[in-house]
Amino acid sequence: MKVRIPNQGGGNPQAMMRQITKLQEDMKTKQEELDAREYEVAAGGGMVKVKILGTKQITSVKIDPAVVSGEAEDIEMLEDMLVAAMNEAIETVERTNDEEMEKLTKAANLPNIPGLI
Repeated sequence: MKVRIPNQGGGNPQAMMRQITKLQEDMKTKQEELDAREYEVAAGGGMVKVKILGTKQITSVKIDPAVVSGEAEDIEMLEDMLVAAMNEAIETVERTNDEEMEKLTKAANLPNIPGLI
C-alpha cells in the first residue's frame, strides 16, 4: 500500500530557492529603505521632539524654550522627557522595521522552515 503525502507547498526545490533568493533581495532593499527613513516623536505634550533615522541614529533634539527655566525640578523634568522621547523614537523604528519585514515574509508564502531566511 502506498502512502500519499500531501503537498506542503515545497514541491519544486529550485522554485523555492528562487523565492528565497528574491525574498532576501527584497528584504535587503526594504532594510535600506527603512534605514534611510527619518521619524519624529514628541514627549511632554510636544515640548521635546526627537528625530531619529531608521538606523537608530538620533539626528536632532528640539526643546521648547518654555521647558527651560533653570529650576532644578524643571531640569529633572526635561531630562525625563528627553529619555522618554528617545526611547519612543527607538521603539518606533523597531516596530516599523518589524512590521515591514513581516509583510515581506508573509507575501513570499514560503513553507515554515526554521532558519530558512
